[in-house]
Amino acid sequence: MVLSVSQRCRDVLQSSAGNPGRTGNQGKPGIKGREGVIGKAGLRGLKGLRGIPGLAGKRGPKGEGGDTGHEGAPGGCNCDSAARSAFSVAMTKSYPKEKMPIRFSRILLNEGNHYNATSGKFVCVIPGVYYFSYDITLASKHLAIGLVHNGQYKIKTFDANTGNHDVASGSTVLQLQRRDQVWLQIFYSEQNGLFFDPFWTDSTFTGFLIYADQDFLNEADRKANAKDDS
Repeated sequence: MVLSVSQRCRDVLQSSAGNPGRTGNQGKPGIKGREGVIGKAGLRGLKGLRGIPGLAGKRGPKGEGGDTGHEGAPGGCNCDSAARSAFSVAMTKSYPKEKMPIRFSRILLNEGNHYNATSGKFVCVIPGVYYFSYDITLASKHLAIGLVHNGQYKIKTFDANTGNHDVASGSTVLQLQRRDQVWLQIFYSEQNGLFFDPFWTDSTFTGFLIYADQDFLNEADRKANAKDDS
């Protein structure tokens, strides 16, 4: 009996369905779910634009002193004009007096005016190393001539006259100090055959500074720099 009633109810429900009901009210939020698993890293993004420069940081502490540097090259010297000395002179007379400075009165060059044509002597103003030479024409007599430094012969030249004109030469290098004197003179009696002919030959005496003493150059450079600074 019970089975018949149930069957009948199902038949009634299946044969005549009702209209849909109204939408119900929103339910309460559910309980928060658990945190999900971290996903895989995405692809690298493109490089962004350059940002604005940041503010300068504070000045750092002073560092320790560095090692001593290599020695620099020597500085330039302002003493060039102060270290020049040169002369070249010629004779204007024949047969000079013996054992006296020979006066070469024709001036070919006298850089610094250190050669004195009146006395026939070169007077050192710039201490240093100098080169001296002479070329002397002789005729009619023998020639005995020497180069003198402060009264002492440094070199001597003898040339015997053979009836023709001849040339006697000599040269040397000397270390000179200030006020030292150098000259030529005949060192033997009656051997003064130096000959002068303005149309045919010359007899010359020449000298020049090779290099000045370093102390002189340093002092000259100091004075030149002081002058430039003033």
